[in-house]
Amino acid sequence: MIVGVPGETAADETRVALTPPVAEKLTGRELEVCVASGAGEGSDWADADYRDVGCDVVDDRETVFERADVICRVRGLAANDEEPMDPYADGQVVIGTLGPYDLADRTYDELATRRVSALALELMPRISRAQSMDVLSSMASIGGYKATLLAAEQLPKLFPLEMTAAGTVRPAEVFVIGAGVAGLKAIATAERLGASVKGYDIRLEVKQEVESLGADFVELDLETEGSGDDEGYAVEMGEEFYEQQRKELGRVVPESDVVITTAAIPGAPAPELVSTEMIEGMDDGLVIVDLSAPTGGNCEPTVAGETVEHDGVTIFGPTNLPATVAHTASQLFANNLYNLLDHLLEDGELVLDTDDEIVDSTLLTHDGRIRRPHEDDGGGTAANGEDEDADADADADDEPAEGAADA
Repeated sequence: MIVGVPGETAADETRVALTPPVAEKLTGRELEVCVASGAGEGSDWADADYRDVGCDVVDDRETVFERADVICRVRGLAANDEEPMDPYADGQVVIGTLGPYDLADRTYDELATRRVSALALELMPRISRAQSMDVLSSMASIGGYKATLLAAEQLPKLFPLEMTAAGTVRPAEVFVIGAGVAGLKAIATAERLGASVKGYDIRLEVKQEVESLGADFVELDLETEGSGDDEGYAVEMGEEFYEQQRKELGRVVPESDVVITTAAIPGAPAPELVSTEMIEGMDDGLVIVDLSAPTGGNCEPTVAGETVEHDGVTIFGPTNLPATVAHTASQLFANNLYNLLDHLLEDGELVLDTDDEIVDSTLLTHDGRIRRPHEDDGGGTAANGEDEDADADADADDEPAEGAADA
């Protein structure tokens, strides 16, 4: 079996899906790894590093698509949805963060027509045996760390308490909204930098985690029953709830020097939690980092991919902070990807058994069928739009395989 790494084409993407140390694990299992020249340059891995571990480095990415059975991508589909689809071959497997919530119908149709098996890592189930494959958590942790550093660099105050002969400097007040992976990492990083930190989440069960990091947990006077799903993700609430939430947050945000927002809902726009009125209550020179900018942002003035100023407050809307530390981010991404490959490999071949919850949850298209597991029960439709169960006597080649956010 040949595993291919064509590299990334998105303008802001510097990560690579497989690093040389991970590629070496694959070649050690008698798999071939084919890498496009320059694929690792953005994350400081040279072509020679790949050759040294037994990879075949080819001159152009098209050759990778021609040769590989499995294509490994960091951002493989939705990141390039406005461009022609990469030349995935008939029956090929593509694994990566594929943007399933944003894919156009035509993309699903084309994948199914080409009989491509597409596994979206964003849909990895939150179960214990999938933790080592959880790319979203790995990247969110980096995002939370970098968001705190970004704020610390911009803020015209020190984060830590300083007691000097010239006087005492009060610690910066940092408020983190959302206590998922990114939020908890932001809290931990701000604490290590010496700030006075508060954290808030709609899910009261994370209070202990916030406090274990040394931060104070902010409790709002809200009815939060039904605010999380079985996997621990926040769910979309009604506008009446968000209006009350904004009212309650309005007493905390203006008191903060730094606000880091991470609240996200998988497959839905980010809830708007911080209004322009709250921001106007903050002092000039203070900072907000909105990690939910890619899905609309938690702050009213946020613009994805831009830094804006509102009433003297700087608001960052980063969309790909992990790519700013591409070497480490690629190491973690590649390790997650390898753990998935290791799970799927049997006797040197990739086995996609939809009875397996990991496969069933992540497989967008397979064997000519559109599955969309994040939208329905995974039953799927054929590329021509026919229902999967339309004819029990259909040709075997047209049947599916047997069986089964916050930031």
